[in-house]
Amino acid sequence: MQLSTMVEERVHSAAAVISSRDEKEIQRLILTDYEVDDMEVEIEEDCLKILALHQPVASDLRFIIAVIKINNEIERIADQAVNIAIGVQHITDCFNGNGFNFDNLDFDFALMSEKTVTMLKLSLDALVERDPAMARKVFIMDDEIDSMCSDAYVYVRDLLKSHPERPGCLINAFMLAKNLERIGDRATNIAEEVIHLVEGTIVRNQESRA
Repeated sequence: MQLSTMVEERVHSAAAVISSRDEKEIQRLILTDYEVDDMEVEIEEDCLKILALHQPVASDLRFIIAVIKINNEIERIADQAVNIAIGVQHITDCFNGNGFNFDNLDFDFALMSEKTVTMLKLSLDALVERDPAMARKVFIMDDEIDSMCSDAYVYVRDLLKSHPERPGCLINAFMLAKNLERIGDRATNIAEEVIHLVEGTIVRNQESRA
């Protein structure tokens, strides 16, 4: 739960720097990523010790396996938050002094960020509460995030036609949306693990998870 709280805060911060471009916060996200990495390794080592020493069975075994998988997903979400911070930094540096600036990007990153943060919170709350109904709400939101990412691709593709001199800036802008979409995918993976933990049902890769 400590790791989850830490990473959820980092995703909030990464979403915020898309609009604030706060260099101090960008550097904090980049330079403290090791804290998440270290905690992820500690949790995995603890899980492996429990498996080796206590040989859990049934629901206990399912819980430990779920924790190992979710632990990895949470760490990867933190990496995505760092990628967003780095992307904002690159875009700001690229646009500075070039006439076309960050504010010219007419794509609603704020709405996409808000939905992504909500997805992550829902998936983690579902884990804490062991609530499969809450977990299934994440699947619906994932479709919305995927659609927004597709919209961002089309938007950036069309913008490249009118501003071909800024390919690096605009590709990085699309990658902001892509990293948000990847966070949504990993939140979905967490939700799937919660359902398996509670119900013993594998819902991964199913066309309908309702």
